[in-house]
Amino acid sequence: MKLSVPRRVPAVAALALAGLLATAAPAASADPAAGPQAPVSALAAPDIPLASVKAHLNQFQSIADSNGGNRAHGRPGYKASIDYVKAKLDAAGFTTSVQQFTSNGATGYNLVADWPGGDVNRTVMAGAHLDSVGSGAGINDNGSGSAAVLEAALAVSRAQLQPAKHLRFGWWGAEELGLVGSRYYVNNLPSTERSRIAGYLNFDMIGSPNPGYFVYDDDPVIEQTFKDYFAGLGVPTEIETEGDGRSDHASFKNAGIPVGGLFTGASRTKSSAQAQKWGGTAGQAFDRCYHSSCDTTSNISDTALDRNSDAIAHAIWTLSAGTTEPPGDLYENTADVAVPDAGAAVTSTVTVLGRSGNAPAALKVGVDIKHSWRGDLVVDLVAPDGTAFRLKNSSGSDSADNVITTYTVDASAEAANGDWKLRVQDVARYDTGYIDSWKLTF
Repeated sequence: MKLSVPRRVPAVAALALAGLLATAAPAASADPAAGPQAPVSALAAPDIPLASVKAHLNQFQSIADSNGGNRAHGRPGYKASIDYVKAKLDAAGFTTSVQQFTSNGATGYNLVADWPGGDVNRTVMAGAHLDSVGSGAGINDNGSGSAAVLEAALAVSRAQLQPAKHLRFGWWGAEELGLVGSRYYVNNLPSTERSRIAGYLNFDMIGSPNPGYFVYDDDPVIEQTFKDYFAGLGVPTEIETEGDGRSDHASFKNAGIPVGGLFTGASRTKSSAQAQKWGGTAGQAFDRCYHSSCDTTSNISDTALDRNSDAIAHAIWTLSAGTTEPPGDLYENTADVAVPDAGAAVTSTVTVLGRSGNAPAALKVGVDIKHSWRGDLVVDLVAPDGTAFRLKNSSGSDSADNVITTYTVDASAEAANGDWKLRVQDVARYDTGYIDSWKLTF
């Protein structure tokens, strides 16, 4: 966390009610909350193992020890930290990308990881800066936030979570030089992509050895989610003011994205009242090793790290759940249909009978297409009268596997009964696949 810039980021209007809690989606938008699976909101977040979070911290310490004692921007220890986190996420099934930028004449790196599925128009993002200052290993600042976000992401993978909203995680470079990495990421997002981020959660210094329990006073929904969690533990919280606007959430907040997060304190002194309610030592800094060489693995409160790691998982599970709708009548075709490489379009048919009137304005189209490069695919829903609804365009940059999601189509002008077709065409060479199954939910 960088606290040397004496400024407070101007407040922006809270957008949570329009973003984090919105359930309406445009026609032909992905909505994986739909379908017969159990409502995501009924699933409880898992306990995040403290030992696993600390294992990541031990790796960050070892990386620093092997690379001049730090993991700072432009130093080999930072790149090694990026490589370590990326390898964990790649093995867990995330789609990762490394973004390069330049600061102070040195190359910096951001790491972004997307979990498959979820409505990309309502993306919930969690992140932390991964760089240290040059004077130490940066284990509390900010190995603690980086390790906890990493383990929460791995918990998503272990649970094979299928949230209504899309989940994205980020690790930022050069935060200690003035939020350089996160600002670069946000500034280079097209405006349409920025508008898809329903909320960003930031975690910077969450294991201070003389900890407080501070919650960012920004978006009210995110703030209340954290407060409710700690209230359930019987742990009082305070509004975070020491580093307000001086960590990576400011980059998102300045772009009008709802933000929130947690913090356990830096160089400010813990008061007697705070020591009475939280324990620890009054008259001493929350982190006496802030930006110092003693910010090592011994500079961590296990209790604070454990509580905050679990709070991160709780927020991710809660805020990505959305509102699910009760399942309607289901019409499905599970027969495999091969999709030829760079060939003609193929179709799979679902026949709807016995319904009156037209199809719904929110017709759910669930597709499961196995393909080794989904960017090659163009996917349409074809109504009985031949009207086509484009579900997915091709994209040369989309190299991920498979199309497994649910789209929402306004089919209210179409008769419900008849033969509906899923039409799929591979428009580029070298990769192959097949329609595994698809379904209509009325």
